[in-house]
Amino acid sequence: MRTLLEIREVIKKIYSRHEVFIMPVLKFLLALICLLMINGQLGYMTRLTRVEVVLIVALLCSFLPYGFMLVFGALFILLHFYALAMEAALVGLCVFLVMTLLFFRFSPKDSLIVILTPICFFLKIPYVVPVSMGLVGTPASAISVGCGVIVYNLVKHVADSATAISALDSAEAVTRLRMVIDGLLDNHAMFVMLAAFAITVIVVYIIRRLSVDYSWTIAIIAGAMLDAVILLVGDLMYDTNVSVVGVIFGSVIAVALTKVLQFFVFNVDYSRTEKVQFEDDEYYYYVKAVPKMTVAEPAKTVKKINTQLKGSPQSHASGGREAAGNSSGRAEKARSGSASGGTGRNKNGTGNVRRDRMNNRRNTVREEEILPEQEEFFGDE
Repeated sequence: MRTLLEIREVIKKIYSRHEVFIMPVLKFLLALICLLMINGQLGYMTRLTRVEVVLIVALLCSFLPYGFMLVFGALFILLHFYALAMEAALVGLCVFLVMTLLFFRFSPKDSLIVILTPICFFLKIPYVVPVSMGLVGTPASAISVGCGVIVYNLVKHVADSATAISALDSAEAVTRLRMVIDGLLDNHAMFVMLAAFAITVIVVYIIRRLSVDYSWTIAIIAGAMLDAVILLVGDLMYDTNVSVVGVIFGSVIAVALTKVLQFFVFNVDYSRTEKVQFEDDEYYYYVKAVPKMTVAEPAKTVKKINTQLKGSPQSHASGGREAAGNSSGRAEKARSGSASGGTGRNKNGTGNVRRDRMNNRRNTVREEEILPEQEEFFGDE
C-alpha cells in the first residue's frame, strides 16, 4: 500500500508541475478519439473523414474549453446526418437544442461527461459513468449523463438505419422524418438506461454523503448493483434485449474503475478516525475527523565516500613517509641555515683583519714621512 501511495504522490506532483502542458495534450487526445469515433460510426461526408481535418479540429479543441469540444462534435454529427438525409440532420438539430437548454440550465460544468458517456458506450464500459458521477458530481449530473446516453443512441440509430433512410426518395421526406423520430421514441432500451443511470447517480451521491465509515465503498457497490438490477428489470418489462452477462461483467469493471478513482480522489484511513464534541453559546458541535491516507516524502541523504579510509595500512604508511619527509626537510633547512651563518661570520672576520692591516700600513707611511724632517730640525739646533 505504501508503494501505491508513493506512486500516487509522484503522479500528483508531476501533474501539478506540468499541468500547463499535460492538459492540452489530454484535450487533444480526447477530441481526437471523439472525432474518430464519430467518423467511424457515420462517415457519410467524406471531407470530414480526412486526417488533416480531424487533426486541425482536435488541435483547436486542445486550447479551448470543453464546451467547444461539444460544439465541434455536434457539428460533425449534424454534417454527417445532412450528407445522409436532411431530415436526419433536422431531427438531430432539434435534439441537440433541447439537450443544450437542459444542459446549460442544470449542469453547465459537466460538459466533459457528455463527451465521455458516448465514448464509454463505444468502449463497452458505460456503467462506470453513473457511479463515477455519483461520487464526484451532484444529482444534477444525471442531466449530463442522460444527454450523453441520448447522443449515443441517436448516432447508433441513424447508423443502423442508414441503408433504409438512403433508400427512400427525397419526395418521401415525411417518411424519413418519421423513421428517425420513431427510432428514438420507440427505443425502450434508451429510456430504461436513462432511468437506471439517473437513479444510480442520485443514490450513489446520497450514500457517499452519509457520515458512516467506508461510505464511498458502500456507495460504489450499492450503485453498481442498483444499476444492474434496474437494467435487468427493464429488460423483463420492455424486452430491451440486454445481455445479462454483459451487465454483470460491466458492473464489475465499473466497481474496479471507480475504486481507482476513489484512490486518487478520496483515500482516507478510517482506523484513525477521531470524534470531537464542543459547544459555544448557541450550538453543540459534533465533529468526525477522518485523516487522509498519505505518505511522507523520503528525505534525501548525501554521503561522501573517500578513496582512503582512516586507519588503513596505506594511510599509516603514507603518514609515516610524509612525517619523515617533513623532518628531513627541517634538518636540511637547519644545516643550510647554520652553514650560511658560519660563512657570514667568516666573511665578517676576514674583513676586520684586512681593515686593521690597512690602518697599520697608513700609520707606518706617515711615520716614515715625518722622521727625516724631525732629524733636520734637531740637527740645526
